[in-house]
Amino acid sequence: MAEAFARMHGGGVIEPFSAGSRPSGRVNPRAVQAMSEVGYDLSVHRSTGTDDLPPGEFAYAITMGCGDDCPWLVAEHHEDWPIPDPKDLETEAFNTVRDEIEQRVQELIARIRAAEPRSAKR
Repeated sequence: MAEAFARMHGGGVIEPFSAGSRPSGRVNPRAVQAMSEVGYDLSVHRSTGTDDLPPGEFAYAITMGCGDDCPWLVAEHHEDWPIPDPKDLETEAFNTVRDEIEQRVQELIARIRAAEPRSAKR
């Protein structure tokens, strides 16, 4: 969902990638439904792992609530957002997590935009 929100709100600012530490091979149908409610077709995505990420250093590596169990990625900035895994939550709580992810993604994009040199701003 974070990658989807980054694509929705971060055009021209970031190139998002999403990868799980234990990918299931399929996108959670509940996430597909939750994202369709906000106008995004998540069914076109696939479940990927960190081995699927492009090589090299990232500007930001954002993990979500896995703490010390998170895989390490080479990145200039690391953040762990303490967000619960919504997969077993009731629909309302699932959507609350979705909305928190959207808010955090928008805040990250705003920080990145604010840090751009003036000549790079549009």
